[in-house]
Amino acid sequence: MDTTTGPLAGRTDPAARRAGRREWTALAVLMLPLLLVSMDVSVLYFAIPFISEDLAPSSTQQLWILDMYGFVLAGLLITMGALGDRIGRRRLVLAGAGVFGLASVAAAYADSPQLLIAVRALLGVGGAALMPSTLALIRNLFHDEKQRATAVTAWTGVMTAGISFGPVVSGALLERFWWGSVFLVNLPAMLLLLILAPLLLPEVRHPSPGRFDWPSALLSLAGLLPVIQGVKELARDGAELSPVLMIMAGFSLLYVFIRRQSRLAHPLVDLELLRRRSYGGAVLANLFAIAATIGMAVFLTQYLQSVLGKSPFEAALWSLVPATGAFVGAPAGAVLARRFDRGAVMAGGFGVSACGFGALAWVRTDSPLWFTLAACAVYTSGLVAAMALANELALGAAPPERAGSAAAVLESGQELGGALGMAVLGSVGAAVYRHGMADAPAAARETLGGAVASVHGDALDAAFTAFTRGLDYAALCAAALMAGAAVLALTLLRVRRGGGSAPSGR
Repeated sequence: MDTTTGPLAGRTDPAARRAGRREWTALAVLMLPLLLVSMDVSVLYFAIPFISEDLAPSSTQQLWILDMYGFVLAGLLITMGALGDRIGRRRLVLAGAGVFGLASVAAAYADSPQLLIAVRALLGVGGAALMPSTLALIRNLFHDEKQRATAVTAWTGVMTAGISFGPVVSGALLERFWWGSVFLVNLPAMLLLLILAPLLLPEVRHPSPGRFDWPSALLSLAGLLPVIQGVKELARDGAELSPVLMIMAGFSLLYVFIRRQSRLAHPLVDLELLRRRSYGGAVLANLFAIAATIGMAVFLTQYLQSVLGKSPFEAALWSLVPATGAFVGAPAGAVLARRFDRGAVMAGGFGVSACGFGALAWVRTDSPLWFTLAACAVYTSGLVAAMALANELALGAAPPERAGSAAAVLESGQELGGALGMAVLGSVGAAVYRHGMADAPAAARETLGGAVASVHGDALDAAFTAFTRGLDYAALCAAALMAGAAVLALTLLRVRRGGGSAPSGR
C-alpha cells in the first residue's frame, strides 16, 4: 500500500473514495503544465528561423536545438517515474515545475546556440519529472474507476492536443514578440503549480521503496537515447550503417538494463507488471497508436504547406481541425466502455482510426481540403478514444505505490513509438516518392523540399503527385498498424462487462 500525506491523507473509508471538488481542482492544476510540456515538443517549429537569424547556429546545432528536449525527456522518463515513487510524486512535480520554469527563462534569454541547447536539455529534465508524476497522481486522486477513467481521458486529450497547439501558440506569439516569448509563456503555469500543488495534491510514495539503483538509471538513459536517435536518422537519411549500429548498441544496453531489473529486489521497472496483459498490452497498443499518429503528421504538414501552398501558420491552424476529433472520441470511448467490454471498445476505436487512415489513401493533389481534414478527424477520434482507455487500463493495473514507474514506462513506449512511426512510415513514403521521381534531377528526387527549390512547372507538379502518392502508401501502413492494434486489443485487453481489471495472465 502506498503512503499518502497532505490534504488528502487519511481518506481510506469507502464513503470517501469518490473524488470531490478538491480532487477535480487538483486535476485542472495538473493539466496546464502537462499541456505546456507536450507543447514544448513542437513549439519551436516557427521560432527556428528567428533563432537562426539571432544566434546563427550551425545546421547541426539547429537540429540539436530542436531535438534535445525530446531526447532528454524520453531518456529520463523511466528514471523520473521510479524516483517519484521513492521520494514522493508531489515533491517531484514541484521540483520539475521549478526546473522547467527556470530553464524557460534561461532559454528565452539565451545568447548562444550552445547555451540554448543546454537549457533545452534542462527543459527535458523538468518535463520528464512532470509527465509521469501527473499521470501517476491521477491513480492516487481518483480511486473510483469511472472517475479515474474520466480523469485519464482528460489527461490523454490534453497531452495529444498540446502537440497540435504548439505551432499555433508559437506562430501567434511570434507575430508580436521575439522568439524568447515561446518559452516565457511557460512561467505563469509553473508558478501556479508551485503555489497550488502543496495545497491540493497529496504526497504519495512507496512505503518501502528500497535503494534507488543508479546504474539502472544510467543504463535506461544510455539505451533509449541511441535507439531514438538512430531511428530518427534512419527516417531522415535512409538505411545507413551509422544509425543501424547506433540502434543495435542501444538495444544491447536495454537488454542489459532488463536483465539487471530481473535480478534487483527493488527494480526501476516492474517486469512482472509488464507481463500482465492489461498493462503490457496497453503499452504495446499505445506504441502502435503513437507510431501511426506521429508518422502521418510529418506527411500532413508537408502536404498542407508544400502541395496546397499554405503558410506555416495557416497550416498549423488547419491542423487544429483534426484535433477536434480527440474531444469527441475520448469522451465517447469512456461512455461506451461503461456499457460494453473495454477491449472491444478499444478495438472499435482502433478500427475507426484505421478507416480514417484508409480514407487518407484516397487523397490526391487536387482533393478538397475538407476531405483530408475530415479523414484526419476520423482517425484522431478513434485513436484517442482507444488510447485513453488503454492508459486508464494500464494505470489501473499498476499497484498505487508503483504508479510513477508504470506511467513512465507507458510514456517511454509512446516516445519510442513516435520515433518508429517517423522511421517506418517516412521510409515508405520516401521510397514511393523517389520511385515516382526516378527521372528528375538529384535534388528534386531526394525530397519534396528539394523539388520545390529546384524545379518548376510540370516537373514540380510531378513532385507533388509523387509526394501525395507516398502519403497514400504511408496512410495504408498506418491503417495496417491500427488494424494490428485492434487485434491486440481484442486478444489481450478484453475485460468482463461492468468494469474490473483485465486479465493479469501472461
